[in-house]
Amino acid sequence: MHLLATIPGTIPDGSAAVDLAQSPGDIVLLSSADTELALLAVAQTRLRARDPLVPCLRLASVLRLGHNFSVDLYTETVASARLIIARLLGGRGYWPYGVESLVETCRTHGIPLALLPGDDKPDPELADASTLPPDAVHRLWRYLVEGGPANAENLLRYTRSLIGHETAWAEPAALVRAGFYWPGRTLPSREEIAAAWRSDGGLVPIVFYRALVQSGNTAPVDALVDALAARRLRPLPIFVHSLKDGEATALLGAAFAAAPPAVILNATGFSVRMGAGSDPLAAADCPILQVVFAGNDEDSWRAGSRGLGPRDLAMNVALPEIDGRIMSRAVSFKAPLGRDPETEADLVGYRPVADRVAFVADLARNWARLRAKPPAERRVALILANYPNRDGRIGNGVGLDTPASAVAILRGLAGAGYRIADPPEDAETLVRRLLAGPTNANPEAPAEETLSFADYSVFLPSSRRSPPAGDRASAIRSSGRAGSIAAGLPFPASAPAMSRC
Repeated sequence: MHLLATIPGTIPDGSAAVDLAQSPGDIVLLSSADTELALLAVAQTRLRARDPLVPCLRLASVLRLGHNFSVDLYTETVASARLIIARLLGGRGYWPYGVESLVETCRTHGIPLALLPGDDKPDPELADASTLPPDAVHRLWRYLVEGGPANAENLLRYTRSLIGHETAWAEPAALVRAGFYWPGRTLPSREEIAAAWRSDGGLVPIVFYRALVQSGNTAPVDALVDALAARRLRPLPIFVHSLKDGEATALLGAAFAAAPPAVILNATGFSVRMGAGSDPLAAADCPILQVVFAGNDEDSWRAGSRGLGPRDLAMNVALPEIDGRIMSRAVSFKAPLGRDPETEADLVGYRPVADRVAFVADLARNWARLRAKPPAERRVALILANYPNRDGRIGNGVGLDTPASAVAILRGLAGAGYRIADPPEDAETLVRRLLAGPTNANPEAPAEETLSFADYSVFLPSSRRSPPAGDRASAIRSSGRAGSIAAGLPFPASAPAMSRC
């Protein structure tokens, strides 16, 4: 077994055995949320500044204790604690060995244990495994569910009373589950935000999770606000506990009714429509760009060849696509904030990446401009796959009739006022037209559409090199006729840069 020491400036993913290198503490709190740990670390520092005798607190990320040996080592460290609290996203099933080890350690050493759900729904299984009285477990959970600096501080005051130190504390205070946000302001009104706008450009709501406001981890939101404003757009940041939450639905509906957005930037994950839910963003009837605040660090992302990690791909790419989100790109990554000397926790926060923020802001501006054009002036291309290299697999999609879908889309576009010239009558006609031009299986077929090398280079910046010998004066053929025949439209004069998530 190889045991790695934690390395400053890195963000382990929990797959390797690590030593968190913490000394024993009176109170131990583990959480699946880095934002929650950062919030509690700040609260503990404030309490320590006012009272040097506050109990010693240790904070740790559950995500860093994915390896069983890491768990074994950490439970040895916390065996002298006087209270252990663990908040687990996904319940016992997502960290079974860790829960088993904590329960056994607390039973052996007589340590009170509170196992709390990582969301706002009760978890009877975790409650049954806890040894604190039910009312105490519930109160601890409510402090963390509501969040915010005041609740974090009262949680720590309450834990102090649980281990025998009489301390004044207040009950958990409910915070709004959805609201407007603006950098440097606390719960501003929409009118206050409007007063800060410096242009009359398109309205662009930025929808993100309330947890970022609760923890003060809003750097990527602030960066998007600045970038949109610099492009003469009107950013409207809105935080939500969840898009399925009633307060969020009401706030978003009222905001969109008061001023229809030109485009929406959505930084929430998962899918709203799965489980027959309704999407409050769809009521705006505008493009919704999916923005990713990545859970991994930038260095490993750049060094890797697979883009975002599995968790981000599922939560922030694949599932949002079910709701029809338009993927933009990751604009921020987790970055080490340093080791907190008070709690001995390696804190992590979001760090925006300037050029990726700029890309998304440019994309939002382009979509806003496109939406302002009448349908007849918009140019749309339908792109069908031509892989594997057999003509019988053009438009291939498992369980899908792609040609028939393409024809239905063309009819829908025509009905919505788009300029569709000579649309195919049916799927068979569409395929015949495609096969009449070049395909991967028949690249020498005559082509009716061509692009000069200069225009081709505009579409694909990475191809900006000299054209092949003998082809400098000729045009580069398009691979098939889908560009103008299938869609009945010319190629656009410009195209966005290619990117990965």
